Amino acid sequence: MKIVGDSELFQQPYDNDDNYVSRTGVKKESEDAQALGMRLVALSKTQLDKMGLDEFLYDAILKTKLIKQKTEAYRRHLQYIGKLMRGFEHEPIEAALDKVLNKNNNEAAQIQIFEKMRERLLTNGDDEVQSLLDQYPQLDRQKLRQLIRQANKELAKGPESKSSKELYKYLRSEIKD
Repeated sequence: MKIVGDSELFQQPYDNDDNYVSRTGVKKESEDAQALGMRLVALSKTQLDKMGLDEFLYDAILKTKLIKQKTEAYRRHLQYIGKLMRGFEHEPIEAALDKVLNKNNNEAAQIQIFEKMRERLLTNGDDEVQSLLDQYPQLDRQKLRQLIRQANKELAKGPESKSSKELYKYLRSEIKD
């Protein structure tokens, strides 16, 4: 028994449409937008300032902070933020959010890098100064050697060294990665 035209008979109008999004897909996109909005609401005002958000979205997020949590008004406002989020590309917002949230980890890593650099300079002396100058030619050799000499003298007298802190500050200000 041969069934003729089965595939043509049961074909739907959206089968050939590449831009078609099902209702489930639309709901999923809405939920994702609202979840991203909730992540934005959790940020502080200074973190939001660094993200460079749209004016309407920024104002809506700040107004959310005035509404008491676990109320119906708060839930509705989060839905409103989700609605606003649907009008924007999510990738740049998520990238900015990741950058803002990861800043503390990057800052801690930078601090450790400069502290290790300072310790190597204090222990190895001129050899380390030369390798550092090869890597970062903008540094001043004379200032580095002077700070290292002063820091070693101060460290011989006691555990705290003002020059060691100055060396750290100098490295931090001059080396931009």
